[in-house]
Amino acid sequence: MEKLLEIAADYNKVKNFVYIRYGGIGSLSKIYPGYTVQNEMTKSGLRSELGLPSVYFYLAVFDALGDIKSQWSHTKSKIQKLLGKNDRFTPEEKHYIRFLIRVSNAFEAVLQQNPLELPKELQKKYDELLLDVDTEKLHRYLRRQVRKYHVKLRTEVEDGFSIAERAYRYADHGIYISTKQNRKRIFIPLTDNNRYKSQLYIKLYPKEQNFEIKAAVNVAVRSHRDYTNEIGIAVGIHTMLSTHEGHTYGEEFGKYQMEYAEWLRVQTGVYNRNRSDNPGRKKYQAKRKRFEEQLHSYINHELNRFFQTEKPAIVYMIKLPGSRNTGSRESETAGCGKYTVFAGNKKINYSVTVWQRGYIRRRIEQKCREQSVALVQVLGKDISNECSCCGVIGRKKNGMFVCDACGYQAEEKTNTAENVLKRGRDGKIVW
Repeated sequence: MEKLLEIAADYNKVKNFVYIRYGGIGSLSKIYPGYTVQNEMTKSGLRSELGLPSVYFYLAVFDALGDIKSQWSHTKSKIQKLLGKNDRFTPEEKHYIRFLIRVSNAFEAVLQQNPLELPKELQKKYDELLLDVDTEKLHRYLRRQVRKYHVKLRTEVEDGFSIAERAYRYADHGIYISTKQNRKRIFIPLTDNNRYKSQLYIKLYPKEQNFEIKAAVNVAVRSHRDYTNEIGIAVGIHTMLSTHEGHTYGEEFGKYQMEYAEWLRVQTGVYNRNRSDNPGRKKYQAKRKRFEEQLHSYINHELNRFFQTEKPAIVYMIKLPGSRNTGSRESETAGCGKYTVFAGNKKINYSVTVWQRGYIRRRIEQKCREQSVALVQVLGKDISNECSCCGVIGRKKNGMFVCDACGYQAEEKTNTAENVLKRGRDGKIVW
């Protein structure tokens, strides 16, 4: 118990360090997706100072980051709720403030009093909103509300910690758990035969000299009265998820996947050139696992942000493809248009290979169950090519969907998500 309490105390210290350092306005640009924080925490020397193994240190970092993101979501929700009751603002002014709250770059820029630099399409919308409002007055209001309602977190609880799969193993009718001593694990007998292959939470009861292992279960564990929206989503290979209203989650998803894919491509080439002299692939497998763990952590954080922000009662999505047989040329649709795999383009092939679409699908399903959200899968034929306004087949160019029949234009994935929502409401679903 003493060794476990020592881990819990250090785990708590890491979380409080992250809360203090990254819980404020100045760190908003760093917490999404969080790998800047991870790198800075690595350089901080705190892990060496505490002597805490990486399997606990980085889980504590990302646990704290998740709490900070939730706190920011709570702050934004509070401001929007009060804004709706405020009669001093015109509808145009309320719309402008809501735009700032929903667009992360704009929100950060206003709070940090920096110039707004937005992507082309968002900049166009922003310029239209400027016509009828006093921006300085509204910016001061938003900063004042954030100062009033946003609170930096702190925890004094030292009775538990999360544990990654590689930090424990089952054997001898018990569990071996990593400690702060290098290559030393403690053995604890178990009272049941349950076995898990996932992140666990170790809850300690020092007085009773006992502990509990908490694992995620496939049941609905929460019910939210304010989750009332119907949301159509499109899953993509570059931006992880887009909604029918044009909101995006996982904007850095494609960048991280491409880094992973490029590393995989280079390593495969090195291995093939030196296969006869290669002593083994243990380091390669370990680093590949770390890449996937980072991707999965990012996916989960962005999905949590999606649920906390959109507050869906129903999520409509296209049925994502599962495993596939590779060939010289193949196309698939996954709610974001088609991608084509060519045998001669290794970079594209590797990026498709590491696309975590199956994992994303499973996590969406799991989180919908956990949050008591209905998940409805819709029919996907031509869903990315069809105009969500008039239903005619349109064309795509430079990431935009254009309908020549009615003149409708929208970002590709936004148009797809709108079609997903329409088909779901019309009953065109997969049973």
